[in-house]
Amino acid sequence: MKGPVLGMWQRGMGPELLRGGVVTSAMWRSRIGSSRAMAAGTKRKFKSLMCCNRGEIAIRVFRAATELGMRTVGVYAQEDRHSLHRYKCDESYQLADSITPVGAYLDIDNIIGIAKDKNVDAIHPGYGFLSENSNFAKACEENGIAFVGPQAKVLRLFGDKTEARKLAIDAKVSIVPGSPGPITNLEEAREFVEGKNGIGFPVIVKAAHGGGGRGMRVVFDPVEFSESVSRAQSEAEKAFGDGTVFIERFVHRPRHIEVQVLADGTGDVVHLYERDCSVQRRHQKVVEIAPASGLPDKVRETLWNDSVRLIKNSAYKNAGTVEFLIDQSGRHYFIEVNPRVQVEHTVTEEVTGIDVVQSQIRIAQGETLKEIGLEQDKIQLRGYAIQCRVTTENPANNFLPDYGRIDAFRPGEGMGIRLDSAAGFAGAVVTPHYDSLLIKVTAHALEFTKAAEKLRRALLEFRVRGVHTNIPFLKTVLNHPVFLQQQMATDFIDAHPELFVFPPQRDRANKILRFLAENVVNGHPMPGPDKTKEPSQLLPVVPIYDPNEDAPNGWKQVIDKEGPEGFAKAVRKFPYTLLGDTTWRDAHQSLLATRMRTVDMASIAPATSRAFSGLYAIECWGGATFDVCMRFLREDPWQRLHHLRNLVPNVPFQMLLRGANAVGYTSYPDNLVYEFCKHARQGGVDVFRVFDSLNYVDNLLIGMDAVHKADGVVQGEICYTGDVRGTPRKDKYGLDYYLNIADQLVNKGSTHVLGIKDMAGLLKPESARELIGALRKEFPNTPIHVHTHDTGGVGVASMLACAEAGADIVHGAIDSMSGTTSQPPLGSIMESLRQRENWPSKPVKTGKHAIHLPESEKFFELHDYWDTMRGHYAPFEQGARSTSVDVFEHEMPGGQYTNLMFQSQSLGLAKQWKEVKKAYADANRILGNIVKVTPSSKVVGDLAQFMVTNKLSGDDIVERADSLDLPRSVVEFLQGQLGFPYGGFPEPLRGKVLRRAQLEPLKTRPGENLPPLDFKALKERLVEKFESAQKHGLQISDTDVVSAALYPSVFDDFKHFQQVYSEEVTHLPTNVFVHPMEVGQEFFFSIEEGKRLYVKLLSVSDQLDANGRRDVYFDLNGVPRLVKIADREAAKHMDTKPIERIDSLNPAHVGASMPGTVVDVRTSVGKRVEKGEPLVVLSAMKMETVIAAPRAGHVKRIIAEVGNLVANEDLLIELRLD
Repeated sequence: MKGPVLGMWQRGMGPELLRGGVVTSAMWRSRIGSSRAMAAGTKRKFKSLMCCNRGEIAIRVFRAATELGMRTVGVYAQEDRHSLHRYKCDESYQLADSITPVGAYLDIDNIIGIAKDKNVDAIHPGYGFLSENSNFAKACEENGIAFVGPQAKVLRLFGDKTEARKLAIDAKVSIVPGSPGPITNLEEAREFVEGKNGIGFPVIVKAAHGGGGRGMRVVFDPVEFSESVSRAQSEAEKAFGDGTVFIERFVHRPRHIEVQVLADGTGDVVHLYERDCSVQRRHQKVVEIAPASGLPDKVRETLWNDSVRLIKNSAYKNAGTVEFLIDQSGRHYFIEVNPRVQVEHTVTEEVTGIDVVQSQIRIAQGETLKEIGLEQDKIQLRGYAIQCRVTTENPANNFLPDYGRIDAFRPGEGMGIRLDSAAGFAGAVVTPHYDSLLIKVTAHALEFTKAAEKLRRALLEFRVRGVHTNIPFLKTVLNHPVFLQQQMATDFIDAHPELFVFPPQRDRANKILRFLAENVVNGHPMPGPDKTKEPSQLLPVVPIYDPNEDAPNGWKQVIDKEGPEGFAKAVRKFPYTLLGDTTWRDAHQSLLATRMRTVDMASIAPATSRAFSGLYAIECWGGATFDVCMRFLREDPWQRLHHLRNLVPNVPFQMLLRGANAVGYTSYPDNLVYEFCKHARQGGVDVFRVFDSLNYVDNLLIGMDAVHKADGVVQGEICYTGDVRGTPRKDKYGLDYYLNIADQLVNKGSTHVLGIKDMAGLLKPESARELIGALRKEFPNTPIHVHTHDTGGVGVASMLACAEAGADIVHGAIDSMSGTTSQPPLGSIMESLRQRENWPSKPVKTGKHAIHLPESEKFFELHDYWDTMRGHYAPFEQGARSTSVDVFEHEMPGGQYTNLMFQSQSLGLAKQWKEVKKAYADANRILGNIVKVTPSSKVVGDLAQFMVTNKLSGDDIVERADSLDLPRSVVEFLQGQLGFPYGGFPEPLRGKVLRRAQLEPLKTRPGENLPPLDFKALKERLVEKFESAQKHGLQISDTDVVSAALYPSVFDDFKHFQQVYSEEVTHLPTNVFVHPMEVGQEFFFSIEEGKRLYVKLLSVSDQLDANGRRDVYFDLNGVPRLVKIADREAAKHMDTKPIERIDSLNPAHVGASMPGTVVDVRTSVGKRVEKGEPLVVLSAMKMETVIAAPRAGHVKRIIAEVGNLVANEDLLIELRLD
């Protein structure tokens, strides 16, 4: 026997029903009559009821039974031992272990045994699992237990969709053309579809037993047919324990409408109107609506009548759903009867006021519909209801299921909102073993659009952290005009790709907690801090100011209105010496290893703009701060600039530009320097201090021209070294040297301001008078700016001497951030100049502008703030503790002094610091007594450390240079990569070094022959590289492209950090950023305007879990949060192998795209694979996903093993790319 005949025989229909393989109306009506007679008069009051299901439907049943006065009994699998449904009943019992977690809920004997042992009167199967299993219903009957659902014979009929089609034909209900019976093999399937009389493509392959979209595949292309049949059978077997499938013609763009019915087994049937289930994905319903709108009344009534007639003809008892497709012409086709309660029964309950589940139970007790009070003419509709299924699926990753612990759960509630859930709470664990449904959200209102608005509002209130959800997608669906106009068909989601465009989920709070937990368990990743120095916990006092009162206008307004040239003229005409403040850049670079964070500058920025409105400029950007922002502080330097600019609208911002090296340490294509300056100017930089580390004018002119093109203020700088007054050793850099360079900067570079950059603090007062006096005489119309360090203790005297000699601007730092390797104290300079120049208390007019000179009282408030804040950076205080005149010997720049001390400690040379300083002077000697400022100072520093480490003198280096592997920076300098030093390169050292390195010396400017950078191509590569980061809201901007071009590896690492820990780490208070939190410590911070987070560290587990992780518990805004962090040090001593995660920047890493179980590994080590070739098959929540090779190559390593439970982004395979 074949086809439907065999199907009926196997399901116990009996040979008496067979007439040539056809079920006749008379035969079926005969069975119906006897069934109705059996059903009539059988009444029984249940005292206890079991639900042999899990999750939200089990809870729904328990609630209904409790309201009916029944004792409720639940069951659960081992994997569900922490599930909420076991606590929502009066009693719950663990099911026997099974081969699979799903199998536990399919174990009929075990469930019946528990029910009998616990004196259960009735069993409600819920939906899924055993709800449509006729053998289970029969077992209940045989054991004297009422089955809350249709009779076993009816389940056999409707459980086999091929038999249901037969009954529909007999009841004169139209059906979709399809296979006459179940498909037993692939050849039979092909013949039915592609044979002589085949129905042709497209077709839909459907599981014969079950629903919910599982075991279902639509096939348009014959090439995909075999794989689709196989996959459908596999999913059906896993979901329902039966891999039987059948095939139907695929109706294009239909609406999916279903009618809810109730029957009492006496022949009385009522409908509860219809539901629209057209919004589907992968044939699984996503949004359900009751009633369906936009249906012609005739079609609607036909659906009701057909449903009632079909159910009456089947001797049906209990609740069921008759499902139809309606094509574009309005024709309807029966597709199936679901003989159980549906997931979406909630919308029907909301619009009719009828409790479907309680009705099921009462019918199972033997009550008739009339006794329950259900008569068709009394069942009325009231308004509209819409239900969304919130699932743990990631819409940004092809809706792949996710699982794990829910760290935070905040639902949307309110009038007209109904929630049905079993895992909707913080701490719930979503497993990969079952359906991904998290919670059902149902909205009810009198109008459809109002119901949609309520539902959308509720979803907006939801906050779920720890697992991905489809909420972002649901919100776009509910807001789509096609949905709101009720014009969608089953292809609605596929036909509207814009539904998948939604704001990225940043998950900021969880990522920040992960960063804090990482610090607690493994320490701060930033190198350099002295762990013996505790950061201060004192909070600085921010000066009070009126935020509604604008800051006074300053020199920024002069630049904006008069332009760079007008600004320079106004500065030169100003009758008093102007001050520049370096606290936000060079001061902390020199004292605190450049570790000052934006949040601490931003806190004092508004007060600074008011107290220092008359400053020439605030130096806040460029130089070493650019890469340190990304490298160590994990901040975007461009965002720092924008943020500070918004807070200080009135004072010019000044940056340090390394000429043709921009803010890097090497040579770059010229167009990159121009692009950098353009964006820096647009971002808020006004004054560019352009210098070259060797005073190499060709490099300087490139940077100056780039600033001119960007319409910035060009401040051409000459780096000061030696002593202008001359000594036998240092007469290389005499007065003529500086005048010559100044002439080129003024006449060739058209500098707006001429600057002297004394990076080591070598400019003594008398030398200052001589140098500045000569420059003022030579260039009477050009403003002069002087910058120095106070390492030798002469900074204040020198700046006053410069002012006396004609300098227009001098630099200093807030007193609490000044001295030693930093700049001289600004307060001391200010008060001295105030007395000497008799500063007025009123604003000083300069053209159309009024400038307020700094006031002492307001200055003191800034001083106090930085005095406290500096203590937060105590672990980074590594510089000189006092001034030292030995700087005039070693000539080490102030900024380098701190950083070189850091490096020396890291290299184990802390106790040899004096030797390092001496070696620095010796290294400078053999390199030709060069100008020393980043990056040339790094060359000298690297060589000095090399000399001390290897116990070599300068003469040793020169003698043995052809046999030594010198630091790379030294080799590149001698090749000419930094430019050409005054007086030329030292010989024979240069020749020996280059011969050993097999390098030819450069003969032209280093960047001159570099090809222009293709910014568009670089951006495309970055977008591709950081595709996953963009899903978290981290977009690739034009300034990102510039950063990546300047510091490729630093930028990559920085973006990876942001992806893992979020951008909002920048908002953390410094004391918890640089130092691990202590248990019990609490703090707060804002991640944006009006959003403040309160964080408290509750505990850290002493024990490691099996994967070497510690549990770190926080309290976030009053809600407990758990973060699991691998203890890297402790894990080294564990026997278990730590979990490997993909490196998102490594294209050779193939990771899990969803959580699940590895069910197949389709490759082997050494095998060549092509792009797109299947490598691993994962299964989760009854869905299989194939992980394919992202690129072509060979399999280097296989981490995945069949049976492994993997998380999203766990490493599965490592390739060796072509």
